Amino acid sequence: MLLRTPSQKSQFIEPCRPSKAIKPPSGPLWVHEIKHDGFRLMVRREGARVRCFTRGGYDWAARFPAIVQAALRIKAQSFLIDGEVVVCRDDGLSDFKALHSRRCDHDAVLFAFDLIEHQGDDLRNAPLLDRKRQLAKLLGKATHAIRFNEHLAHDGPAVFDHACRLGLEGIVSKRIDAPDRSGRSKTWLKIKEPAQ
Repeated sequence: MLLRTPSQKSQFIEPCRPSKAIKPPSGPLWVHEIKHDGFRLMVRREGARVRCFTRGGYDWAARFPAIVQAALRIKAQSFLIDGEVVVCRDDGLSDFKALHSRRCDHDAVLFAFDLIEHQGDDLRNAPLLDRKRQLAKLLGKATHAIRFNEHLAHDGPAVFDHACRLGLEGIVSKRIDAPDRSGRSKTWLKIKEPAQ
């Protein structure tokens, strides 16, 4: 899917979207990430130009200047990082109302969970864990507005139960050997705590 530009490098790539699941999977082929309550955002850098694409392909770079500045500090001239932009409360939990209101856009942080392109290489066919390792190396121990979203390789139901007890929205479970594919995926599963 192209986004209003003829340049091949400037293409918007529709993100991989998790399918809803009732319970998390178990086993060594799955890892689990905290589901942050925010907006999906894909950050593309090409030299000195940074764009922040929403799930629908709109560029929100002007809305998130701290994320743009963080992308410019990363030691790579080109990349496409997939993540969730959130505003965190003092207790570390995401505050969707604050993000939605736009009053705290300058405080927004991207929790990066996938690396789609790096230095001109398309990584979508690489297994998830390889992409995540490369992303962790690219970001290092960043404490700025783009941070690596860790994953857990523990039992899915146990991770989900713990996330719910902490008051989190849920988890996203992902197959470690899966490539990245645009659109709805059966290798990424979203499990949310039932509404109270």
